[in-house]
Amino acid sequence: MGKIFNDINKIGDVKGALLLSLKGKIIYKEFSSSFSLHEGLEKRDWAPMLGALSGVKEADLVFEGGKLYLRRFSSGYLLILMGILAPAAMVRLSCNLLLPSLEEKVAPKRGFMRFFKPDL
Repeated sequence: MGKIFNDINKIGDVKGALLLSLKGKIIYKEFSSSFSLHEGLEKRDWAPMLGALSGVKEADLVFEGGKLYLRRFSSGYLLILMGILAPAAMVRLSCNLLLPSLEEKVAPKRGFMRFFKPDL
């Protein structure tokens, strides 16, 4: 799944990407080598934030130290961590291109295998 996020991680000042389930569990994570705060993000409980943003399709959150871009799709949420100087429009465009292949990989399987999917 790492190849899917290559285009987003190549954008300047992007710190990493998290793929979260609808319940807030981390499905996949990838951070740049220069980003040192990833340990705190991995231990964080994302469910309260996702619950507060339950009706939101996408959100661009700006803080003092950086930005978060959150995008909801059928199987969960895509969270992109960015520095202040990251081009939000370029990240949004890359996410639009990424979502179809991401939904294909994360979406529940059809047929008999759907009964054996993990509880995300």
